[in-house]
Amino acid sequence: MVSSSDDSDDAAPVQSVTEEEAPAEETAADETVEEDAAPAEEAEEETSAEDVPAEYTSALTSAETYADVMHMSKQAIFDQLTSEFDQFSEEAAQYAIDTIDADWNENALKSAETYSDTMHMSKQGIFDQLTSQFDQYTDEQAQYAIDNIDADWNENALESAKVYQEEMAMSPDAIHDQLTSEYGGKFTQEEADYAIENLNS
Repeated sequence: MVSSSDDSDDAAPVQSVTEEEAPAEETAADETVEEDAAPAEEAEEETSAEDVPAEYTSALTSAETYADVMHMSKQAIFDQLTSEFDQFSEEAAQYAIDTIDADWNENALKSAETYSDTMHMSKQGIFDQLTSQFDQYTDEQAQYAIDNIDADWNENALESAKVYQEEMAMSPDAIHDQLTSEYGGKFTQEEADYAIENLNS
């Protein structure tokens, strides 16, 4: 009888250990499910990328070049992609515009810097150029460029005046009028005055 009692005492802990191991097994099963879900998501992403037509990816590559190298605006890039030169479909061009990672404000700023540094344009002249049918930036993007450009408008006026004098043999008064003209330089009166005062110095 003593032996039977001892056997009962020894068996109880065994049953307890078995019950404690069950949750661990369930946790392991849950982890397996979570691990299996990750490859499934990756497979979906790969399939989605493979579904994009080749024309669309080519349009995106061209758009990135226009944005990164030529600093073109969103609308200008769309028009270029669908032009007789690039000949992408409107759907492919729209995909490129929707997918491209570009900062249009910064592109406007870089374009403005080019106009200022190489063509010595005035503040108003640059704004009008950026928002023209050629550049096609929005007013907000053009204003961002004007607000953030580091330019000396007096010096730009002076450089423009030198061109008028040396290449067009214009008089000081004519140069002043050209600099401030709505159809010319669009410089302020003060900027034009500075240019004339320093033209021959």
